[in-house]
Amino acid sequence: MRVSNSNEVQWGERNLAQCIRLSIADMHRNESLLIAASYFWSDTLNAFAFGHGPASPTLADVAMLTGLDISSADSTHFFDTAPSAKVETRAIGGWSGYIQKYRGKGSVTIKEQTTFLNMWLDKFVFCGRSAGPTSVYLSAAERLANGGRFPLGRYLLGAAYHLLHQVAQKLLLGQSTGNLGGPWWFVNMWLNLHLHKRLNFNLFTQRFPRDIAENHVLGEEESATRAPLNFGEAVIVLPGSGGNPDQIGRFFQTLYEGLTRDERPWLAYDDPDSMLPLTFNPFDEALDRDNEVMMAIVAPRIIPVNFFGSTKTSPQTYEFYNPSALARQLAFGQLPIALPYADVIKPRETINNLLEWTRAAQLPPNADIDVDLSEWVPAAFITQAYKLWWAEWKEHLFCRSALSYRGMIDPEYEVPDDTVSNSNQRFIFSLLLPSAAYPCIPFAG
Repeated sequence: MRVSNSNEVQWGERNLAQCIRLSIADMHRNESLLIAASYFWSDTLNAFAFGHGPASPTLADVAMLTGLDISSADSTHFFDTAPSAKVETRAIGGWSGYIQKYRGKGSVTIKEQTTFLNMWLDKFVFCGRSAGPTSVYLSAAERLANGGRFPLGRYLLGAAYHLLHQVAQKLLLGQSTGNLGGPWWFVNMWLNLHLHKRLNFNLFTQRFPRDIAENHVLGEEESATRAPLNFGEAVIVLPGSGGNPDQIGRFFQTLYEGLTRDERPWLAYDDPDSMLPLTFNPFDEALDRDNEVMMAIVAPRIIPVNFFGSTKTSPQTYEFYNPSALARQLAFGQLPIALPYADVIKPRETINNLLEWTRAAQLPPNADIDVDLSEWVPAAFITQAYKLWWAEWKEHLFCRSALSYRGMIDPEYEVPDDTVSNSNQRFIFSLLLPSAAYPCIPFAG
């Protein structure tokens, strides 16, 4: 609380305040939804191949849900960068011991702010695999504490894509995912947002926890919650659920068949009554407010993964950001999907030094990205070419009907005798279910 109150203005200027506030909420995972959605992740598109069309977290979602920086020049990296501050993390007694050791009194120093941001990045933002204090994010924390800027939102999206890639690979091999680490919370928030109508949640009636001092006792008329200030706060407090097999099966069936027209929030940040006062609609106002943000959202790019400190099991690499695959989410007319880096660079190659990363990051995609937004107008439509293309592709996403997959997820479910299987076995979706009766549980800590 001391650190937060002391640095609220600075964190606002550095695009950190909104995301730091999210960590106040005790988010509950919707395990059933996460498990079902994981089977639809495409490593090629970096998108969920749902029945109603491809959808995925975008940089627009990062900006709207977390407020993190997505557009600053990415000229600073963390290769061979040793922090000047030293933080002891061994035998410290977990995060509670870490807090007790580095909690100060009086004015908040740069070192105290650094240790706080190190904990926040590790425990909340990137959800480190160790589930305890480390110094992995200390260089980034020190840079942020000293006023440095870098596009932390792009690092978050890269980590989310890579987490889903790892889950996809585990599921494909029929292996347990275990504790992979990674920002499962952001994936969960995005799914809650884009399926809130299907989940029957009203985002505008949610209540977010208030910032209450430790020694403050609430009065009889005082509330421990307040109205949310943005979509992130409204979504993060939605209820969760366990990995119920029948519920997983129902979610799987829904995502396979596709959301109905009334349930599809292609432009999810619709607030006609302005009930969330700190939000803005990037599809209406961003061109006038911040052209750099819009260019960051609509331009394909390579985004970094594990750049804060890598190991042999978590090498520094990258993911592709393909906004053309998600054009309908960004208010563009949807055309058949293009993969701008398909013939330019291999996906997820290991990066060993700064020179390799610089070369990769500066590679132009195999597409015309000279985008002129001066006369851009939102146009949420789809072409007939896209409809025909998606209808044909969707036939080959699975080699069996969704009902037979539901039977594998829920052993008590009886598959009807008239279930039709696709006889063309040449087409195999990259996320076939494992052979075990139960699916692995993604994001299980």
